[in-house]
Amino acid sequence: MSEIQTLKPNLLWKWFDQICAIPHPSYHEEEIAQFIVKWAKEKQFFVERDAVGNVLIRKPATKGMEDRKTIALQAHLDMVPQANEGTQHDFTKDPIQPYIDGEWVKAKGTTLGADNGIGLASCLAVLDSDDLAHPEIEALLTMTEEAGMEGVLGLQPNWMKAEILINTDTEENGEIYIGCAGGEDAAIELPIVYENNQFDTALQISLKGLNGGHSGCDIHTTRANAIKLMGRTLATLKSQVAFQIATIRGGSVRNAIPRESVVALVFDAKTKADLTACLQQFEQDLKKELQYAEPNLQFIVESVEQPTQIFSPETTAKVIHFLNVLPNGVIRNSDVVENVVETSLSIGILATENDVVRAKILVRSLIENGKADVRSRLRSLCELVGATVSFSTGYPGWEPDPKSVITPLTKAIYDEVLGYESQIKVIHAGLECGLIKKVYPTIDVVSIGPTILNAHSPDEKVHIPAVQIYWELLTKILERAPTK
Repeated sequence: MSEIQTLKPNLLWKWFDQICAIPHPSYHEEEIAQFIVKWAKEKQFFVERDAVGNVLIRKPATKGMEDRKTIALQAHLDMVPQANEGTQHDFTKDPIQPYIDGEWVKAKGTTLGADNGIGLASCLAVLDSDDLAHPEIEALLTMTEEAGMEGVLGLQPNWMKAEILINTDTEENGEIYIGCAGGEDAAIELPIVYENNQFDTALQISLKGLNGGHSGCDIHTTRANAIKLMGRTLATLKSQVAFQIATIRGGSVRNAIPRESVVALVFDAKTKADLTACLQQFEQDLKKELQYAEPNLQFIVESVEQPTQIFSPETTAKVIHFLNVLPNGVIRNSDVVENVVETSLSIGILATENDVVRAKILVRSLIENGKADVRSRLRSLCELVGATVSFSTGYPGWEPDPKSVITPLTKAIYDEVLGYESQIKVIHAGLECGLIKKVYPTIDVVSIGPTILNAHSPDEKVHIPAVQIYWELLTKILERAPTK
């Protein structure tokens, strides 16, 4: 039991504390899924899992609410595993350590998992509560959302009975989401031609201290991508000093803006002073340029053991050119929805693996043609540098429904709770709603949640007062559920 169990609403925070105690990064949600299933059986609820591991729980309507529409509460079971440099944390074994910092709950050195742990906790708290008025409730808890929405991709038809679904994965107090971007993954492989190392000096250059963030919700900001910035750094160095790459890497998850990147270079000792002077000058220039967006940016230079094999000059040049011109960030803003990104992409992971440099990129767009545009650009770039690119099946966006019943009800209640007008929005991030609507096309969907900042990074935090507001909103929606 941690100090967060003293917060209100008590039942929700109790459940979030329990969620933090059970490791649940993407692809390792089985323990938490089994814990929830066991608990639901003890409560004598209907509980079932489908072929891909999604969990469905049903709780009967409270007395007098039997004539209301069944409402599904939906959350995902996994979290993004990110730790600060120097933090020793095994996300598959170690619990998250939440703590209170003023009006916020944070985690010690890691992502908090408030995305989507707070939403998950709210679903379980509703099921657990004995004093809430509500219609029949279904809780749909999905697997592996953060690594490609694999749970909802396997969602089966004719399983859920609900006519309304409340997705709990929104991260801004006062906002109601009624649409989201679709997305797909791109995997690029650039072949490496190796040669024997003939140089006498090797250095490792690490770019650290960047803010990172969510590759959808934060893509419109001026935050730097460490992989892209390393490409720019290498292009600058290459214009003044001869070197070859031994290895390069950056980022750790596909859907986060990478905070760090590392490259090992080999060169002649006589050029070391020129290389380090060039890097120092470039670092000063970057710190001035990014003084507000990335105030903690820094390069760390260390001597490393001489590698036996290094990238050929041609491969070195191709990697640098590829990273330097790779499109990244906002491609186009929406003409339909004001202040919303239409199409973007983010390179999330770069790695040297055997005979290839591999890049993993997440493409997002509100429209299918936006994704097609990015696919075309990436194919052209790969053809120029001799790389190959493959694309995942992807997932659809979620289009706003002008006939929605739950949207105006949610807004009316939210306005009451807030004391000012809530905002109806479309988000440039991947919510599971589009895929759920694909399987259940008539279900009426809305997405809400409390303020969560810096999701997908170790700076993630959730606003305590916003959680109370979210809980009041959620429970009042259930209390005023539409009649059948």
